[in-house]
Amino acid sequence: MHAARDLAANTHGHAHADTDTDTDTDTDVIVVGAGPTGLLLGAELALGGVRVQILERRATAQRDSRALTLHPRSIELMDQRGLVERFLAHGRRVPGWHFAGLDTRLDFSALDTRHGYTLFLAQARTEQLLAERASELDVPVRRGYEVVGLRRNPGGDGAGGGGVTGGRGITGGRGITGGRGGGESDEAGVEVDVRGPDGTLETVRARYVVGCDGGRSVVRRAAGIGFPGTDETLSGALGDFATVDPAALDRARAHGVLAVPLEPAPPAGTGPEGGREGGGATRIVLLDPQRMRTPSAEPLALDEFRASLRRICGTDCGVAQPRWLSRFGNATRLAASYRAGRVLLAGDAAHIHFPAAGQGLNTGLQDAMNLGWKLAAEINGWAPPGLLDSYHAERHPVGQAVTENTEVQTLLAELTLLPPYQRPAAALRTLLTELLGIEEVNRRLAGQVSALDTAYPPAGTDTADPLAGRRMPDIALTATGTEALRLYELLPHGRFVLLDLAGDQEMQQCAPTAWGKRVTALSATAHESRTGLEGVREILVRPDGHIAWATRSTDVPTRRTERFRALTSWAGRPAGD
Repeated sequence: MHAARDLAANTHGHAHADTDTDTDTDTDVIVVGAGPTGLLLGAELALGGVRVQILERRATAQRDSRALTLHPRSIELMDQRGLVERFLAHGRRVPGWHFAGLDTRLDFSALDTRHGYTLFLAQARTEQLLAERASELDVPVRRGYEVVGLRRNPGGDGAGGGGVTGGRGITGGRGITGGRGGGESDEAGVEVDVRGPDGTLETVRARYVVGCDGGRSVVRRAAGIGFPGTDETLSGALGDFATVDPAALDRARAHGVLAVPLEPAPPAGTGPEGGREGGGATRIVLLDPQRMRTPSAEPLALDEFRASLRRICGTDCGVAQPRWLSRFGNATRLAASYRAGRVLLAGDAAHIHFPAAGQGLNTGLQDAMNLGWKLAAEINGWAPPGLLDSYHAERHPVGQAVTENTEVQTLLAELTLLPPYQRPAAALRTLLTELLGIEEVNRRLAGQVSALDTAYPPAGTDTADPLAGRRMPDIALTATGTEALRLYELLPHGRFVLLDLAGDQEMQQCAPTAWGKRVTALSATAHESRTGLEGVREILVRPDGHIAWATRSTDVPTRRTERFRALTSWAGRPAGD
């Protein structure tokens, strides 16, 4: 079967919630890349009721795991969708984490979350669990399909805020320029050139394309989105070994080598695609001063890895039977825009950096959670003006903050390895280690690395409550006629949650009636106290768990006016308007 017919026959079949299906396209959204970001985004879009398919150039799931950690905010996201127990069942909890490998650890357990820990979990397992989630929502993951180019649908109006380079392939032809964000014509779209497993080149039409295809993103290049930043100047090495000398690992750790056990090997045939995950192995990561200028693209041999260990800590730690050997570099880049018309970027396609403190995969998951409900709202026709553009406005600053803090951590590590700077670098690290012993300093960096402190710019800055844009904590609630529950238990369907803390029963009637399935309303008879919630009467929580609006007004008519304005600004016009 030709690739286009095969792909078109496997689009997600949910009807749009508020509009008819666009018959001029094969699917609503093509997500390019089946890594963690792409898989979560595909699931979120399906949850929003749009047709989506995921294209992945690799024929099988990735078995090696570059990333190993889920941080507190990412675990909260899984909790909000009712998935957290699946992840916890396979991971190992660690109460803190590190910043630049300093001796004083970041204390995640002191943060305001039910998940105050890092979860050690191989990326291959994370991808497996997210692929299962996508499958449950009938999202096809098409492996062996490589996107080689994209361009504007000639029948469309090209609306949007950026440019897609035209022509068959990724260069040449005319592109999209100018236009508007939001409210775009249903006829506008993107044509995607796809090479199938048999080598056949076909074209698939979609209303939107999202590049989750990594740092060398074909989608980003085709869309003409700049990727400014710095080239690689340093590389590290990692290896997953089936055999190590456990007695030597503590010595290696004392010399700055990271050594952690991976997830135990699953039963035969239960890993991704029925293969191994690197389970039962030990991950060792190092920076060797004599080899740190080696390009990360250069292959890494076992003998070199052993030699590096001996130079660093006096022993090769008995490493043998490597399951994976690789280098990683410190090239740091951030996409100039996360959106160009009907093309968007997420994950490593939007930002790359040195894997300091394990933030890359987590940042990508949080990109996906932010984008999914907004793009679904745009496709379903109820998105208020500017909602989709807010994806870039909210997530680009987060990407910039992550790239900057990883550059700082990388510099601290590198200076320690350079003879002219070793003494002052050691003194600086000692000073920073002491500063991390100060509770407020530790909490601030822990909040940043965990992403629990991520706050988005509030709409209507002059009048917005201080809570607007911040994540909503998972408070315990009780309501008339219900058992005690947690706030995150209201979020699995990906809807807004309008929470009344003042006993206004009329609120619970008006929201479901006017906004249909976009909003879940609940009047709480009691709730768990939290700093910052004092005096709050109502809260509108977004589908991604951030606070859209909050009010402390005690005047009921004023509060109802504010509520209507907030719902309209975020959840669109009431159904039927």
